[in-house]
Amino acid sequence: MKNLPTILLLTSLLLGCSKNEEQAKIEPTLKPEITKFELKRDLNEDIVIDVPYEIDDKQIFARVPKGTKVDNLTASFDYEGGSITVNGTPQVSEQTVNDFSSPLIYTVNSEGYESSEYTVETVVFTGIPIISIITEGNVPIDSKEDYVRVTVEQYGGANFPSFTTTGKIRGRGNSTWYFHDKKPYQLKLDDKTSILDLPKDKKWIFLAEHSDKTLIRNKLAFEMGRISSLDYTPAGEYAEVFVNNNYVGTYNICQKVEESSNRVDLKDTGFLMEIDQLDRIDDDDTYFSTDKFYINIKEPDLTFNSNEYHLVKDHINDFETTLFSDDFLSPATGYKSFVDINSFVDWYLINEILRNPDAKSWSSIFLNYIPGEKIKMGPLWDFDLSLGNANYDGHDNSKGFWVKDNPWIKRMFEDPSFVVLVRERLQYYKSNQSDLIAFIDTNADYLKWAQKENNNTWDVIGKWIWPNAKVFSTYEEEVSYLKTYFNERMTWLEDNI
Repeated sequence: MKNLPTILLLTSLLLGCSKNEEQAKIEPTLKPEITKFELKRDLNEDIVIDVPYEIDDKQIFARVPKGTKVDNLTASFDYEGGSITVNGTPQVSEQTVNDFSSPLIYTVNSEGYESSEYTVETVVFTGIPIISIITEGNVPIDSKEDYVRVTVEQYGGANFPSFTTTGKIRGRGNSTWYFHDKKPYQLKLDDKTSILDLPKDKKWIFLAEHSDKTLIRNKLAFEMGRISSLDYTPAGEYAEVFVNNNYVGTYNICQKVEESSNRVDLKDTGFLMEIDQLDRIDDDDTYFSTDKFYINIKEPDLTFNSNEYHLVKDHINDFETTLFSDDFLSPATGYKSFVDINSFVDWYLINEILRNPDAKSWSSIFLNYIPGEKIKMGPLWDFDLSLGNANYDGHDNSKGFWVKDNPWIKRMFEDPSFVVLVRERLQYYKSNQSDLIAFIDTNADYLKWAQKENNNTWDVIGKWIWPNAKVFSTYEEEVSYLKTYFNERMTWLEDNI
């Protein structure tokens, strides 16, 4: 029996191998993976209901209600792997506190596997800034003439500051005020303030963009103005707006077209004017007429028959008279002696490319003049009906001239040198076409949640809203139509100017 120890040893080894093989078969995978992620209300004071996150490949996403503070939250999660970290800091489910204001990268490690990185994004409401307006006494904002006192709170989230300030607000606009339930506003703050990181000032415009279901047309026009030679183009940022704690939609919060060192800089002696319609001019407006237009003096505040009134009135009339004279091409005394030709070219092309219905002769045609300098066109304004968004005057058609029939522009097209400048400048915008399309896509993606909440409130997608030329059943189709029209328009103009 002296071989018994050897037999017992071999038996033990065989049984051990069999047991190890069996364990290997039933041992769970350690592939690094997050399988569940949520915010529980019993762990977080600001969470009113448990928030489960969606896990899509390596993206983990959730939305939380307006007003939720996300800078000090404890997450609950399940994962497979050896360890989990954020920026190298070990994470413990239901214990570790993080600031979720910006996306966080969770890294899961497991021996024998490459690390897995998950982007965890927590979006407050729609992810864009929130502006809350509380009126004094909770009164409605129902007048274009009478301001109401307000407290304004900006919640900037991860990208903008948060603050509270005071001022007053009223309605604004013409067709946008009377035809639509979603109203545009003008806010006048008590102190100059930077709204959404825009340069400090007191007056701010809340564009409702109700007819433009993409919410992008004005932003695109402003972007084209930004890359143009125009001295100034309004800038704006999107925000979700609440009035007296009621959600009223996604707005484009932008600078007002007015005299200011941060806006239209008229120095001490300049004039800001708008070509307008007589029935749109208010009783207290100061205006004059030329053979072609009614021109409203927006800045400064003048009285009829004042010296300044006659100065600007006579100068604009002299320009128009010269433009339509027989010697309008004279290098010394012709129309170019009156105007900054580059501003006219850029103003024309941006409005023509976007086929802006108002820009031929209707309204929102701004120009400015500083005595001793030349007349300049701009700033750009009011493009919500551009790019095929109006059902009149053939605006559903991306082909054909429109702004070229503006009387001043039409006459300038009789100047061969003006046509050369227009053709050259069109190539500049053509070279930026792909960037402008990317700008549309970027904004559409930025608004992916905002447009849904806006539509939940106003029910515009799939409905005809005055004066839409086309009606589409999805937001994505609206954006596609916008881009297609823009591309077709650029091609047609390149072939026909």
